Amino acid sequence: MEMKWSLKLGRIAGIKVSVHWTFMILLVWIFILHYRLEQDMMQGILGVVFILALFLCVTLHEFGHALTAKRYDINTKSITLLPIGGLARLEKFPEKPMQELLVAIAGPLVNLVIGVFILLVLLAFNSFPSFSEPMNLMNFSGVGFWYNLLFANMILAIFNLIPAFPMDGGRILRALLLFKFERGKATKIAAGIGQFLAIGFVFLGLYANIFLVFIGIFIYLGAGAEAEMEMTKTSLTGYKVKDILMKQFARLSPRDNLGKAVELLLDGQAHDFVIVEEGKVLGILSRNDLIKGLSEKGNSSPVTDAMQTDFLSLDPEMPLQEVYQQILEQSISVAPVVQNGELLGIIDKENIYEFILVNEAMGKKMDMKELRREYEIPEKLS
Repeated sequence: MEMKWSLKLGRIAGIKVSVHWTFMILLVWIFILHYRLEQDMMQGILGVVFILALFLCVTLHEFGHALTAKRYDINTKSITLLPIGGLARLEKFPEKPMQELLVAIAGPLVNLVIGVFILLVLLAFNSFPSFSEPMNLMNFSGVGFWYNLLFANMILAIFNLIPAFPMDGGRILRALLLFKFERGKATKIAAGIGQFLAIGFVFLGLYANIFLVFIGIFIYLGAGAEAEMEMTKTSLTGYKVKDILMKQFARLSPRDNLGKAVELLLDGQAHDFVIVEEGKVLGILSRNDLIKGLSEKGNSSPVTDAMQTDFLSLDPEMPLQEVYQQILEQSISVAPVVQNGELLGIIDKENIYEFILVNEAMGKKMDMKELRREYEIPEKLS
């Protein structure tokens, strides 16, 4: 899902690069901090320039992941800069352990290469500070700027290697665990370690640096969400769309008006409607589409005025794991299942979750036909 309130900076190598609005707060805070230290406008500006240079390195870090993933035919949808770092949205992570290991480690390696390059340049010009001299990490003028950028890149490389899933180090840990365990268990172990370390970040941040608190919260929530996602995907392995196909659902004719959709909405459990004519899907009318159509055009307007014509259409033979990923990424409420141009049924997120819960409760894998046959469940609207 695209991150809200982000300013698009452009596209590089086909990847959308944007910056979250909260990044501007960081720049203002940095300017005020450095201005108050020296009571000098130039120091404030240098502080902001340094942060921009640092986040250029963060962007290169994310491109390290993205370009390595591209070698394995995995595209990156976008890279977003946040006050706590960068976020690259890959379509998926490689399934093979070695590939995931290389994609995860590529980011920290970029920072390491940048740091070594700056070090070599400083040494070549005999500008590297003596270790006997006190370090001034707040000096961003002259050589101090490059020395601090070198130091920051080394910290970035080391920090990202901490095995706190879903940080790079945590993904490296999971990749290594994948050589021994199946993906679901490897993710669960890595996520558990990540959440334990995240709690440590929060407590440390309360005494050291408030940014560690935000990073800890981000890691804790991210680890839990990704572990749940991976467990769900694992439980769907081997199933196809046809295994959970719903044949009874709310459908409307293109000649129906929004008033009829309201009646069906209030009279049953259906929140989404499929607009069908002669067995062919014309569009999808979600509850939000219905409410918007009512407010703008009234209940007498045809459903075709409010329906979505750009919708996800599924083949019954598609892997359910792949479909689940698409539904989440595109925030889709319902998707029609079509074969040879004819509508067979629909699936939605709730249908998938119910299928998983039933299978887990039974403690064995079984397709929907077997479930209905064994428990005498009629094909009804979920």
